[in-house]
Amino acid sequence: MMKDLVPLAEKVAVHLIAQKQRIAIAESSTGGLISAALLAVPGASAYFLGSAVVYTREARRLLTDITDAEMKVEGVRSSSEPYAELLAQRMRARFGCDWALSETGAAGPGGNRYGDAAGHTCIAVAGPSNAVMTLETGNADRLGNMHVFASTALTFLLHTMAK
Repeated sequence: MMKDLVPLAEKVAVHLIAQKQRIAIAESSTGGLISAALLAVPGASAYFLGSAVVYTREARRLLTDITDAEMKVEGVRSSSEPYAELLAQRMRARFGCDWALSETGAAGPGGNRYGDAAGHTCIAVAGPSNAVMTLETGNADRLGNMHVFASTALTFLLHTMAK
């Protein structure tokens, strides 16, 4: 699993190092896979500032300082594009970095309490270019979804950084 993610992470690393840029990560249903892939690349300390696995309401409050009031804004809820954008923006601001990547979804085997099916995730990039996307795998395989979410997030980051 990780071996498939490292080549993508290496491409991210090459870009960040060449541009002398740094990144922070907030992930949920990938459980740290995105961060692990980026940290598997030798020289990660040149570009990787930190990350958080924001899996619960308590983790969200403690690790990102996103308040319950901010979560009550129209359209903002876990596993949504507005939340993914807020999470990426907050990580970028808190770490003072060039880029931030966030992922929030439902890996499976069941959906989440918001009605999203297993295989649903939202990914956002905050930086010199901003982007957000939703992925629906249509699959209930938790480990498979975690891997696809992480791979998609790294690929989406690469695409956004190239803009």
